[in-house]
Amino acid sequence: MNTGKNVLPGMTPAEQKNVLLGMAPVQLKTVAQALGMPAFTGNQIAKWLYERHVTTIDEMTNLSKANRERLSEHFVVGAAAPIDCQRSADGTVKYLFPVRTVQNQPSAANGLRLVETVFIPDGDRGTLCVSSQVGCKMNCLFCQTGKQGFEGNLTVADILNQIYSLPERDRLTNVVFMGQGEPMDNLDNVLKATDILTAANGYRWSPKRITVSSVGVKGKLKRFLDESQCHVAISMHSPLPEQRLSLMPAEKAMSITETIDLLRQYDFTHQRRCSFEYICFAGLNDTMEHARAIVRLLKGLDCRVNLIRFHPIPDVDLPAADEQRMERLRDYLTQHGVFTTIRASRGQDIFAACGLLTTAHKTSQSVPH
Repeated sequence: MNTGKNVLPGMTPAEQKNVLLGMAPVQLKTVAQALGMPAFTGNQIAKWLYERHVTTIDEMTNLSKANRERLSEHFVVGAAAPIDCQRSADGTVKYLFPVRTVQNQPSAANGLRLVETVFIPDGDRGTLCVSSQVGCKMNCLFCQTGKQGFEGNLTVADILNQIYSLPERDRLTNVVFMGQGEPMDNLDNVLKATDILTAANGYRWSPKRITVSSVGVKGKLKRFLDESQCHVAISMHSPLPEQRLSLMPAEKAMSITETIDLLRQYDFTHQRRCSFEYICFAGLNDTMEHARAIVRLLKGLDCRVNLIRFHPIPDVDLPAADEQRMERLRDYLTQHGVFTTIRASRGQDIFAACGLLTTAHKTSQSVPH
């Protein structure tokens, strides 16, 4: 059965089994039929996974004992609880999740890789910032994850497990792919994960509850816009191509002007939203020259700009803009037709704020399972 494996570190070949978590409902039907079960059993399994969040196959009590045993011979659910958490004074919680399989990458020296995931409560809203890669290739100057380097792509199961095994799962109202990694650089698995989140036999979420971020990756961003109805958030950080290149090497492969030209081909006047992330550096990208350039760049595009405070990282000499400078930029953009907000900074005291996520120096010797 060619379903692929998602394997816990330290398991012997005899113990390695396929993982159900991360399989789309149609794949689960195929699994059921391949094991001699009726096709509708696949829908039953999907409900146990994505509605009831079971951790073992034995909990799937409307499957016959024989079918549960047959399924258990080849599969495990594959959920893995977080192995650590940190709680901020503002209520933000940062979780450390084990990654069982990192695609096309050698195992870590201690047999385990990890990703950070951030839960942000805000009144009756609960937002989860999920990771799509261990580390990141983009190497943006201001981002701690980029300093980690790229260690591999998360599987669909590893992406979904951050939601599946989240203690606050029932409080979630939104998911943002703004954690570790560039989602478009792991697009196949990100799309599969969002498909399960929005599938009728999956989580049944509206796409408007999901936002996927990107620096702009040629070809991949277009495919995402064509194949998904989820919101998109573009990391801008400067409207001036030469300056953006000094902050974001990805500008060379797909410029901000190319990115915006592509976005203009899509309709963001209804439920689907387009936004731009903009970290503010004092005197560097928050001047009136930059404000006017942003207005020119975004003219006629239905979008919003989110201004973000810079959180200093080691060995990077960039000045953070103060509240007054950010408010001046916000007010100018708003007055000139660009809807702009200043994003509240959350979790800075536990290094969970924008640009601070990294697992470069975190290790663990065991995974709960």
